[in-house]
Formats: sequence, structure tokens, C-alpha cells
Amino acid sequence: MTAPDHEPHDGPAAPAPGPDELSVRDRALLALERRPWPGPGAKERAIREELRISPVRYYQLLNALIEDERALREDPVTVNRLRRVRDARRGRR
Repeated sequence: MTAPDHEPHDGPAAPAPGPDELSVRDRALLALERRPWPGPGAKERAIREELRISPVRYYQLLNALIEDERALREDPVTVNRLRRVRDARRGRR
């Protein structure tokens, strides 16, 4: 059984974010994406252990998140990098 998508880990629930703020889960997605990884296995393991979601769900959430202007305000470097990577992959298809 997995934890709900809105909680990145077990523990007390954080206060609800304001309308112009990212959720705890969204911040956790960006924080995980900022980290350097020695390989895809380590990142997938961290996704499962820290966020308690599958890697497929992680990338679904991340793709939606990088379109959110709140994410761009929160972490412009990471969001713009992810947008460039996504756009380059779309261009190759």
C-alpha cells in the first residue's frame, strides 16, 4: 500500500499551501529533481522510498508541475531545465 499522492512521506500533515504556493508534494518533486544522481536506479529507488509513489506517477506529476507558473517562480532553474529537456525530446520524435 502506498501513501496518498499529496504527502511526500509519512508523518504529520503540513498546513495547506496558499493559492500562490506549491504543495509540499510539489516542492518535494522539485527538490528530488534538483539532486544529482549516479544512475537511474538510484533515482527510481529514491522516488519510491522518499515520495512513496511509482516512477511513472512521479514523471506524470513532474510533467504537469513544470507547466505551473508557481513552480517556475519557486525554482526557475530546475523548471526551465526540465522544459528544455522535454522540448528537445519532443523535437526528436
